[in-house]
Amino acid sequence: MEAGHADDSMVLNALLGDSPQGMFVFDAERRVVRCTPSGRGVRGLRTENVVGRGLDEFAPDFDRRELIALFDEVSARGVAVRGRLIRGRAPSEPGVTLALEVSLFPLRHPGRAGHGGQAGAPGLVAVVEDVTERHAASERLAVLGEVHRSVGSTLDEEATAHELVEALVPRFADAASVDLVDDGAPDRNRPVGPLSSETPLRRAAFKPPSADARVRDPGDSAPFPFPTPHTQVLNDTHPRLVSVGVDEPWIATDPQGFAPLLEAGVHSMIVAPLIAREATLGLLTVYRNRPDAFGADDLEVARQAALTAAAHLDNARSYRCEHTIASTLQRRLQPGTVPRMSAAETAHVYLPESAGGDWFDVIPLSGARVGLVVGEVIGHGIEAAATMGQLRTALRALALQDLETEELLTHLDEVAAQLEHSAPDPGGSVATCAIAVYDPVSQLCTAVRAGHVAPVVLGPDGSVRPLDVPEGPALGAGGRRAYTPVTDRLPEGSLLALYTNGLVATHSDPVLARRHLERVLAPTDRPLRQLCDAAVYHMAPTGEDDAVLLLARVGALSPDQVAEWTLPSESSVVATARRLVEQQLGAWGLEEISYTTELIVSELVTNAIRYGKGPILLRLIHDDHRLLSEVTDRSSASPHLRQARESDEGGRGLFIVMKFSERWGVRHSRHDKTIWSEQKLGAEQPAADLFPDLT
Repeated sequence: MEAGHADDSMVLNALLGDSPQGMFVFDAERRVVRCTPSGRGVRGLRTENVVGRGLDEFAPDFDRRELIALFDEVSARGVAVRGRLIRGRAPSEPGVTLALEVSLFPLRHPGRAGHGGQAGAPGLVAVVEDVTERHAASERLAVLGEVHRSVGSTLDEEATAHELVEALVPRFADAASVDLVDDGAPDRNRPVGPLSSETPLRRAAFKPPSADARVRDPGDSAPFPFPTPHTQVLNDTHPRLVSVGVDEPWIATDPQGFAPLLEAGVHSMIVAPLIAREATLGLLTVYRNRPDAFGADDLEVARQAALTAAAHLDNARSYRCEHTIASTLQRRLQPGTVPRMSAAETAHVYLPESAGGDWFDVIPLSGARVGLVVGEVIGHGIEAAATMGQLRTALRALALQDLETEELLTHLDEVAAQLEHSAPDPGGSVATCAIAVYDPVSQLCTAVRAGHVAPVVLGPDGSVRPLDVPEGPALGAGGRRAYTPVTDRLPEGSLLALYTNGLVATHSDPVLARRHLERVLAPTDRPLRQLCDAAVYHMAPTGEDDAVLLLARVGALSPDQVAEWTLPSESSVVATARRLVEQQLGAWGLEEISYTTELIVSELVTNAIRYGKGPILLRLIHDDHRLLSEVTDRSSASPHLRQARESDEGGRGLFIVMKFSERWGVRHSRHDKTIWSEQKLGAEQPAADLFPDLT
């Protein structure tokens, strides 16, 4: 050998003697002829137990089929394979599972350059690098990555708990459970810090291994036995790495309850608190019955996973709390008992699934008319419910002013614009709305809408009646507003349906959705409650949005319930009007209210003669439980109530009307105005008791 040069044997001896990597030289029979004595997994093994043996003889816990496939690949192709990852139990450390990165190189005789076959590759060299720690660290990061990716996709506690155990099993643990505090405390007032060992916890999620390790069934709610790792974690909020075995003292607190752990072969578990904003929401417990027990690094993984999940659970609880408050507020702001009216029979279905701002209303109007309203506030939550309440109150107040439908929506748009300007994030529409007003005397229905779906109108036979209502702008968006009403005469027994988008959200095409709803409602003679239920069954709202359906089967007043007279605008007709009222009330059998009604009508007629124009229309409507008196003239000036002083000779007219009326008011149209009075039948108050000087 020349000076300064090392022969191959020296290099080989250095590699085999000092390399930190495991090196194995195999002959053609795939038996070890030389090996590195310092390689992990070989340390502690005597050389004679390795040399001369096949790999499956001294390392039987590695997958033999996987190894043979690698050897065959190198032998057949005559080229090296590098960096293949295999896992198995260490020969010299049976309690340790190794992750090894294996590279195989073919051996060739000097001077032979053949590829493939045993002739060119009489043996193999295997270089094995222990990557157990690196692989474990990578796996732990991958587990946390999976937790971050998959947990918290919904705002549902149960779903979040299930996502957490799915992310941990089987990659990190053989079983996992989530138990949530179930003490009945309000979520917004959840106490911070540790909890008592007597705090009940509800099993929210569990993912078992092949052998069931359940300590309690899903849905069970009870405190954990004391003292156990679970109660200790509740007590100080520190996660714990726990050995599981029959000799562990905490097992004795409930031998029967913890028996499934022992039966499943669980030997190691971690209990970690679910903490968010310093409040303890529950416990995460992970179990292992695989050969490798949990270690300190795994404890940190469980702690991080628990913190991530707790943040999402806290969001879910906050959402649930806000949803409950918003739903309660929304329900309280909806109409209570819908009044019974001769104008229309009504029924509704109201599904506040997302605590949004859908609403409806049925408003009795003057002249025996009825106002039907359905609206939808943009957004969800408490703010949407509060906005809905403000709009509904404003709309009802405006409707009771007897405004025409387009004027009503114009004023409501102004209210919505004010609400939008005061919102934390202004700049968009506030709500949509559809209004239909039906008059049972004329049988005319007037509809108008602001960015809302048009009402469905069906005839008594179920046929669709086209009511092409132009779509006005949504409420509160600003700019010039234009709302155009449409009026149609409806036969008695026709069906009106007003609804929100949530009812038809499962249909991608709104036109097809509308046709589907029309078919569902076509049997218009069925009870309205059954039609509401049928609409829910057939339309199948998603539950992701509120849904409202308001149905009204319209009626008509018979001719003998209405009396009308056209009178000249002369003072002498006041006595005529009183005489006509007396005769008509006698025909209706309402003599007991004849005197007070004559007083009301005489004051209304006198007011029309004094301040109005043109001929006067006097109309009486006998509507079951009430009597309506109306006087119409061609003046737009509205009368004003004022208190007469003792020295005044007049000024008591409208005061008298107010005293004898259940309600009274003024209704304007484009060409005239109507002053009306409503008396409740069966509640007569003698005029002499109120105004003795009149008698």
